[in-house]
Order: sequence, then C-alpha cells, then structure tokens
Amino acid sequence: MEVLERIVFLDTETTGLDPRLGHRVIEVAAIEALGRDLTGKYLHFYLDPEREIDAGATAVHGFSWDDLRGKPKFSAVAEELMVFLDGSRVVIHNAAFDVSFLDQELARLRQPLIAKRDIRITDSLAMAREKFPGKRNSLDALCARLGVDNSQRNLHGALLDAKLLAEVYFALTRGQGVLEIPLPEPVIEIKLEPEFPYDPNQVHEVFEVSLPAEIAELHEKYVLNLSEQSKVARRWV
Repeated sequence: MEVLERIVFLDTETTGLDPRLGHRVIEVAAIEALGRDLTGKYLHFYLDPEREIDAGATAVHGFSWDDLRGKPKFSAVAEELMVFLDGSRVVIHNAAFDVSFLDQELARLRQPLIAKRDIRITDSLAMAREKFPGKRNSLDALCARLGVDNSQRNLHGALLDAKLLAEVYFALTRGQGVLEIPLPEPVIEIKLEPEFPYDPNQVHEVFEVSLPAEIAELHEKYVLNLSEQSKVARRWV
C-alpha cells in the first residue's frame, strides 16, 4: 500500500518584521494534506501578542492590539501546534521569516526550536524562485501565474494564505514523480583523456534508449542544439 506523505501548509501573521526586536506572532494557521489531497484538518489561532502592533503590520493584516487583547497567548497553543506539525513536511512561503518567529516564541518558553524537532521545512518561495527566476514570486504573483483564485485576499490572513499556499504548492509540483514515458535505465559511458585539466571535447556520452519515433526525433533535435551551444559533440543513437 502506498504511504502518502503528510504535508502541513503553515502561515503566520506578526506584530512586525523582526523577532529580534521583540515582535510576536499574532495569528497562525496550519492545514493538513496527505499526498496531494487536503484532509480537512487544520489549526487556526488568533493570539494576544502582549505588545503594540506596528502600523505597517496593521496595514498588511488589519489587526491592532485592541483586536487581540484577551485572545490566547502563544504559550497556551504551543504544544497543540507542535504536535500538529511533528513528523510532517511543513511548507511555508518565505520559510525563514515564519520559522524565526516560531523559534522566538518557543525560545521564550524554553522549548526545542523547529530544527530540533521532527519537522521538515520546505520553502515554497525558494521553489518558485528556482522555477521562475527573475520574476515576482510573492504569493499573489504566483496565484496569478498559476491560475489560483485569490480574489478574497484583500488583506493578509494566516488561514486564507495557508489555503492559497496549498493550491500554489500543488500547482508548482504538478507532475513531479510521474514518468509519462517508460524509459530503460540509461547506459552512460564517459571517456576522459588522462591529462588534467581535461579537454571537454574529449568527453563522450552514449545513451542506449528505445523511444517512440516522434519522441526520438524531438530528442535528437534537442541533443543537436545542446551540442551547438556547448561546443561539445554528443550523439543520440
């Protein structure tokens, strides 16, 4: 039976930009998926930050301290949140930001930081930058590029952003791990002259692969183009 990976999509909102200046988490949401399907399980907390919220942050998410007075403090939800994240791949957009805030909150409670736990962090922003170099890769930009409806996102909110992140992540990873054309293992033979440094023109690669004719023709054109660009002779047999 196939074992599906448990993924948690996480987002936070904060009182400001830098936890080293005492800024705190005011909202956290975590949504569970198994494989590529959301399970419907999630956590969502509004938190009393016990301090004022920067005007710039309020402009982003809409919350003032008055809105959050009397809400639970992070200490009241920390254990439940960490149990929910434990043993999972946790996908975060711009992970360094959210993890730094969670670590600051955990450090206040003298609890193990994220890196000391059974939590595998995946940064969807880093994934997007690799896939779309030189382009804007904010969550809104990715929603527009990948056809994800974010029309309800007037302000940032952890729960909505975590839901959008899940859709963006599934779109970014669509088709990964799927082989549309079954191929035999390639046999690679590399011959180098004994001198060092070596001449790249002395590198020969031979791949023995059986493909449908139309696929073979496309690949042959690709290999020829690659040879012209790299100035290294390659053959597709």
